[in-house]
Amino acid sequence: MTLKTSRMLGAPLKPGAGRPALAISARQIAAQTEQQAEAEGEVELRYGEMLLNADKLSYRVADDFARAEGQVRINHNGNIFTGPLLQMYVSRFEGEFLTPSFYLAATGGAGKAKIVRFQDSEHLSATDGSYSSCPVVDNREPAWQITARELRLDLAGNEGQAEGAVLRFQGVPILAAPALSFPLSSARKSGWLPPNIFLDNRSGFELGVPYYWNIAPQRDATIAPFVMTKRGVGVDGEFRYLEPGHAGQINIGLLPKDRVFGDSRWSLRLANDGRLGDWRYRLNSERVSDDDYWKDLSRRVESQTPRLLPSDFRLARQRELSWGVIDTYARLQHWQTLQGTDALAQFDSPYQRSPQLGVRVTTAADEAVLDSFRPWGRKARLEGSLELEYNRFDLPGSALPAQARGGQRMHALGHVAAPVGGEGWWFIPRVAVNAAAYDLDRALDDGRRRVNRVIPTFSIDHGWVFERDTKLFGRAMRQSLEPRLLYVNTPYREQLSLPNFDAAPKDFNFDSIYTDNQFSGVDRVSDLHSLSFGATSRWISASQGGEVLRVGAVQRVLFRDQRVTPDGQPVTQRFSDLLLAAAAQLDERWWAESTLQLNPETSRFERSVVRARYSPGPYKTVSVAYRLARAQSEQVEFAWQWPIYGTPVTQRGANGQSCGGAWYSAGRVQYSLRDKRLTDSVAGFEYDAGCWLLRFGVERLSTGRAETNTRMMLQLELVGLSQLGSNALKVLKDNVPGYRRLSSDRSASSDFLP
Repeated sequence: MTLKTSRMLGAPLKPGAGRPALAISARQIAAQTEQQAEAEGEVELRYGEMLLNADKLSYRVADDFARAEGQVRINHNGNIFTGPLLQMYVSRFEGEFLTPSFYLAATGGAGKAKIVRFQDSEHLSATDGSYSSCPVVDNREPAWQITARELRLDLAGNEGQAEGAVLRFQGVPILAAPALSFPLSSARKSGWLPPNIFLDNRSGFELGVPYYWNIAPQRDATIAPFVMTKRGVGVDGEFRYLEPGHAGQINIGLLPKDRVFGDSRWSLRLANDGRLGDWRYRLNSERVSDDDYWKDLSRRVESQTPRLLPSDFRLARQRELSWGVIDTYARLQHWQTLQGTDALAQFDSPYQRSPQLGVRVTTAADEAVLDSFRPWGRKARLEGSLELEYNRFDLPGSALPAQARGGQRMHALGHVAAPVGGEGWWFIPRVAVNAAAYDLDRALDDGRRRVNRVIPTFSIDHGWVFERDTKLFGRAMRQSLEPRLLYVNTPYREQLSLPNFDAAPKDFNFDSIYTDNQFSGVDRVSDLHSLSFGATSRWISASQGGEVLRVGAVQRVLFRDQRVTPDGQPVTQRFSDLLLAAAAQLDERWWAESTLQLNPETSRFERSVVRARYSPGPYKTVSVAYRLARAQSEQVEFAWQWPIYGTPVTQRGANGQSCGGAWYSAGRVQYSLRDKRLTDSVAGFEYDAGCWLLRFGVERLSTGRAETNTRMMLQLELVGLSQLGSNALKVLKDNVPGYRRLSSDRSASSDFLP
């Protein structure tokens, strides 16, 4: 556990705790009881959370008034003010300070003013003031600072207001406003946010000025007008809410006249979760104006599949009973497919559910059912489930004409199992059934429109966990050996002529090889008569409990040919590809893992994933990856964050001063060995000067076989104030494994602010 420093010490007094005591100490004190006190020489006055130091102090008891002269220093709740003269009503914390310097604990910034006036402990104002988070250096202006004719701070309301404000960076004015308000921490506050700046080859230079509206504690909105040099003027909007039974957000993007596209462009995104009595509901929907939106305005598309946009509404209720759980649900799922005009890049649309209605019953374990069956260890018990569901499948209007039409399906999925086992083993016999009946919009080749089928499956899952104490490279370890067997017997049922609305082949990996069906969904069930067998061994650090090394291997053997396969071709090979896996973290700096799929007949790797990362210290990480899918793709990746020049802020002196900053480089480069070209990549540089950082770089995104979107990034972060420019920080965090924000220990602002 790491302790974090705090700029404030102590806790405020509880309401009603009474007035705190006032204590004065000094080299010389002259006092009249209940009237006046005069102190001189190393004067110290303590009152509650306030500490005042001065060369000379005069205090009148009757009106609670103090006058301090000389080297006056006052500390209140971590806020520090120093100057030559202070006059104050102590208990009310009301008065004025002449030509003070100040430090604010909430932001970590400091400044100067001609006069500071205290209205109370939470409100103050400064005349002809300046503010910056940069360290104070004699006879040198800070790298950045805000100057204002009048500066008012509301510490309780987390708000600062400046009149006649000018923001200067390296002595150059970069922002001016007759009136400016800003938050004093990362908490929410209404006002103008820093401008968004973007530059790419499709839209040119983009400038947006967002306004944040803190409507209520549970609601807020952001409105961001923007202008693109190539496309025109538009606006982005976001509304968020967090009500007692509902939470969500609405995002809208509008470009009324796109000069390049020749028409208006828009995007709409809805996300909501909530409760209606006993029912939970969820809505997620995203829509855009045209097929090329994801290419031209990719930053405004949220979906992980930018060419396939969902609209999904779900309604569900769960009832827990003494014998099990009943789930009742309904769903409406539609798609927008962005096909474009390139015929070779078009794709089949998934089917829509209009609607999906179902009920699922899951029984609780009942150890009394098979009470008479006790082989050894734990008693056997019955577990089971039954799912009944109706779906109406259809296609969106943008689907390709050659796709098979939709229809209706009723299905029943059920299973019953009787698991037994102990602390280090398990044995689970299981019987399952997959039954479906179809009513199709278009007749099959044999003329039928109504078809059905029933497919049973029997399986046995058996595994052990053995452990022993051992050593690895001289370190005490706990090693495990975990063998596992899965026997599956599913008879063949002809399914090639039946519709396929929602089934898809599972990825072949360590998890899917231990399942009784190679397909997800309902419409396809693989006719397996097989045994999957394998083992995993782990080395666990005896002192720290972390996994140091893991190796594993698994393979499947077929006892008969498999005829229902993902590609429609029968599998006659008795032994499947061999899966090998390994992962190692021998110390805190090195980490590596790999997964290999070896074809035993050709002795070639069909798929490979090898990754390694080296992280010797803060802001130092390098990772490499190699991915192969034979006859499909072959790709290498290199990612990094590394200091390249200068002294890092964390290694500077206690005053944080240095003759220069530190340069870092960060990025991720992906290269397709199959296509011999760069794919999605990002590369950038960061300059950390302590109180400000500069990030710039280039992001390249593939939008087609021969199309890319190249975006320039430039971001200036004023530590303790804000981030200006494009959101390079978020891009680096999303793309570089192990990336750490350079200013994370100096600024409370979010990593994801523009």
